[in-house]
Amino acid sequence: MGFKNPPVSWNEIERTLSGRRPTARPAAADGGDSPAWGRKRGAYEPPEIRRQKSSTRYAELHAHSTFSFLDGASSPEDLVEEAERLGLEALAITDHDGFYGAVRAAEAAEHTSVKTVFGAELSLDLTTPQKGHADPEGQHLLVLARGEDGYHRLSQAITRAQLRGKEKGRPLYDLDDLAETSGGQWAILTGCRKGAVGRALTGGSLSAAERALRDLVDRFGRDSVHVELTHHGDPSDDPRNDALALLAERIGVPLVATGNVHYARPERLPIAQAVSAIRATRSMDDLDGWLPATGAAHLRSGDEMARLFERFPGAVEASARLAGELAFPLRAARPALPKISVPPGQTPMSYLRDLVWSTVPRQYPSLRDDDRERIAHELDVIEQKDFPGYFLIVRDIVNEARRRGILCQGRGSAANSAVCYLLGITAVDAIYYRLPFERFLSAMRDEEPDIDVDFDSDRREEIIQWVYEQHGRDRAAQVANVIQYRPKNAVRDVARALGFSPGQQDAWSRQIERWGATIESGGDHDIPDQVLEYAMGVMGAPRHLGIHSGGMVLTDRPVGEVVPIEHARMPGRTVIQWDKDDA
Repeated sequence: MGFKNPPVSWNEIERTLSGRRPTARPAAADGGDSPAWGRKRGAYEPPEIRRQKSSTRYAELHAHSTFSFLDGASSPEDLVEEAERLGLEALAITDHDGFYGAVRAAEAAEHTSVKTVFGAELSLDLTTPQKGHADPEGQHLLVLARGEDGYHRLSQAITRAQLRGKEKGRPLYDLDDLAETSGGQWAILTGCRKGAVGRALTGGSLSAAERALRDLVDRFGRDSVHVELTHHGDPSDDPRNDALALLAERIGVPLVATGNVHYARPERLPIAQAVSAIRATRSMDDLDGWLPATGAAHLRSGDEMARLFERFPGAVEASARLAGELAFPLRAARPALPKISVPPGQTPMSYLRDLVWSTVPRQYPSLRDDDRERIAHELDVIEQKDFPGYFLIVRDIVNEARRRGILCQGRGSAANSAVCYLLGITAVDAIYYRLPFERFLSAMRDEEPDIDVDFDSDRREEIIQWVYEQHGRDRAAQVANVIQYRPKNAVRDVARALGFSPGQQDAWSRQIERWGATIESGGDHDIPDQVLEYAMGVMGAPRHLGIHSGGMVLTDRPVGEVVPIEHARMPGRTVIQWDKDDA
């Protein structure tokens, strides 16, 4: 085939020749032949941001992103960018029951002065998954990880709760287990109105609130518990904060001010209200009594927070001091590959070299000196980047598939590697075709090699289960597929949130093309401008997690300590909370 053929994948050609009806495919898809194709998330491109100066040190330690799944209206990247503009010292993304947006926040923060704190708002005592509830049940516990060790402990605790729940969207936490797992490596904030202390105060009982606070101190330690003050302009905020300050003084724990943030900037309030209605599966009019009375759940500068909490000296600066104890770069939590079984006296690298050079005489009866140097160079780069285990793992998987008679083939940039060809992973002779190895892996680039292998879709599950058997369920997991809002479901959901009838929702969503469509005013449709405006506001936001059909991760430590694992919708399947690009 020539280089100017149209972007038609092999599976489409097969369907055409066999006469089977083709299925819809995104116009902007990557054209890959794998059944698991999808849009690849590109590297984060930072905008130019002018960082403001603030005379008050501040770090936001309670912020929900769109990865709280319809309880946050700004992406992790938007929150980091706004934190940088406002001059914040650090930002904690504390989405519900997971680290879903942690990677994206960390990636954006690497281009700013904002330090990263990682935490989660845990939902205790859930009886059912909460989508569709106007005011979701459960008691909240805000947990912030103290450095890398605290992060691994919190990830492990969330994993246990998610899997203990037996169904997606209903983690089951045990407070005794949480206290034991914390090991003094978490900071506990009393949280929002749904925290144990906040609920007691809402019920009008200061003594019950004191008991709840003392219980947290008894479980997690006096040095770990912080009384959280927030102020969204509600008339009840001042008396509640006064009561919280009184309790903190009485029990001897510090105050810390937060914004309990749900969107980056004030103008995102309408979108925040819309996503709340979408989560509750009702209109904003029907949800009116549960929506916040003010639009104050946005990020603020240190100076603005100081003015808001001037009656509580030190509470704002305390956030920055605490963040300094907690913050760490997420890359520090990166795991190694599982230990590979190699012959006695061998290391993974020496074994890889032996495998490659032993294959050379069979593949190349005569080999020029410069080609031999090319193979040696590839092996040297693999050793320099410390990736021999990765190549050996992929080789083992490919060999097992072929032993079982399962069709498989390496593809993509890995075809530029002579080592991959000699290991039998790819079928393209990179030396014969003079393909540049650096397109696949370069000593000059700080990135992982990406060896994509396609398997016969009818028997792919056999290989997935074999990988689980080889490496164990605790050290092997499937990656998620983050399902984002596309034009059709964005129009449908916001139309319902705005109170339009099901018939109108269906009619308008049918006027939007399936994939790659733009939502614009004045097009060939009769969709109201307000629906289009709100739909644009949710476009690209995560809607829910799916299962990537073949993406897996392998680690040297339990996967659930690196990123939480949860149930997938498909029975018997579990996934990590990150998609393949984040992982």
